[in-house]
Amino acid sequence: MNIIIVGCGKVGTTLAEQLTNEGHDITVIDTSEEAIKRVTTLCDVMGVCGNGVVHRIQQEAGIAYADMFIAMTGSDELNLLCCLIAKKATQCKTIARVRNPDFISERGFIKEKLGINMLVNPELESANEIARLFSIPSAIEVDTFARGRIDLMKTILPANSPFVGQSIVQALGKLSGKVLICAIERGKDVIIPTGSDLLLAGDKISFVASRREASHFFKKAGFSKEHIKQIMIVGGGKISFYLAKRLSDIGFRVKIIEKDKAHCEFLNQILPDDVVIIHGDGSDQSLLLEEGIEGADGFASITDIDEENIMLSLYVESNYRAKTVTKINKLNFEGIIDQLSIGSVIYPKYITAEMILSYVRALENSSGSNVQTLYNIIGGKAQALEFNIRSQSKAIGVPLMDLPIKKNVLLCCISRHGKILIPGGRDCVEIGDTVVVVTTNKGMNDFKDILA
Repeated sequence: MNIIIVGCGKVGTTLAEQLTNEGHDITVIDTSEEAIKRVTTLCDVMGVCGNGVVHRIQQEAGIAYADMFIAMTGSDELNLLCCLIAKKATQCKTIARVRNPDFISERGFIKEKLGINMLVNPELESANEIARLFSIPSAIEVDTFARGRIDLMKTILPANSPFVGQSIVQALGKLSGKVLICAIERGKDVIIPTGSDLLLAGDKISFVASRREASHFFKKAGFSKEHIKQIMIVGGGKISFYLAKRLSDIGFRVKIIEKDKAHCEFLNQILPDDVVIIHGDGSDQSLLLEEGIEGADGFASITDIDEENIMLSLYVESNYRAKTVTKINKLNFEGIIDQLSIGSVIYPKYITAEMILSYVRALENSSGSNVQTLYNIIGGKAQALEFNIRSQSKAIGVPLMDLPIKKNVLLCCISRHGKILIPGGRDCVEIGDTVVVVTTNKGMNDFKDILA
């Protein structure tokens, strides 16, 4: 596809890089020459310096030949106007980043009347991600497939787990339901396991299961975290607003600590009455104690300062029982961050980019069995891919045990007519299925690519 991206900030740059890696032709527009130079140096894209809302600049970027136009600037209004002008100039698909809750509430009207195909809100999607993590206390990552029907969860096996030292077959044989362990991260190594692989203390395990079966798995595996009821949030930005509202709606007790007094008053007016707003410095240990950190089940550090978020989570992880979630916005030291004990880590720029990538793939895959959703997992060392099976191939209709499947490829689950199947050797993939595959192999673009 020929794709134009306006705005070379964190999300725009991440999106340009990932779309380029998937083989698309990208042109970026930004008013900053420095930003254009940075992105064009980072990845193989064309750059145009100028205001993306100006039709002449859009023409210079190749709007006449564009299949998609994505506006990722820091202004909602500018993004909407950019997309509106692009839509009038051509019939390309348009995507706008919109962060204002007022605009999000008008999502249906904007898409219908302005013809904008997709609105993305990084803060809202980040809040949804954090809410999912608090809903599954023992998971440190949760990725969803098949429109939310399939979860790929990641957790760390505790030293006191009865599963330690057992093979996967032995461990999972104790469960009444179906759970499939599809990846093990052990130090710097990534293992796509077989049933004979042993589980060790400290292994980071990625597995597929229903929410109900996951709860049973965590209990049998010796995880101590119980259901979360009380959550403390440090930082009162847009993510905190969306998160507090969402958590309140599903029955959590929420407390927000925010430095800015005026913003505290604003949050107090727009959030539900059961959300407690505290004016103060969340990095003050005495304040955290005073406000009940010892009794909190969940803790989210989502200020605008990455370093503060990391230090807060390190402190809470080291001293209290709360499940922690840490927001990282700018830092690019993911290898180091993964080694820190800061609970679950979310990167809003990656969450937003993944949403748009999923939409792009869906447009490409209106026929065939190509990738619908792709998550880079385990620090990019493995991939979880979702295939929608729409056409016949050598991999369809044959029992899995009879297929010459490549090494380090594992079929995790099949969604068929709304039901989730954890496949065994006698199961077959059929047309109409959604199939999730985990692999350390790169470059898989079609379901038949699983074959050796």
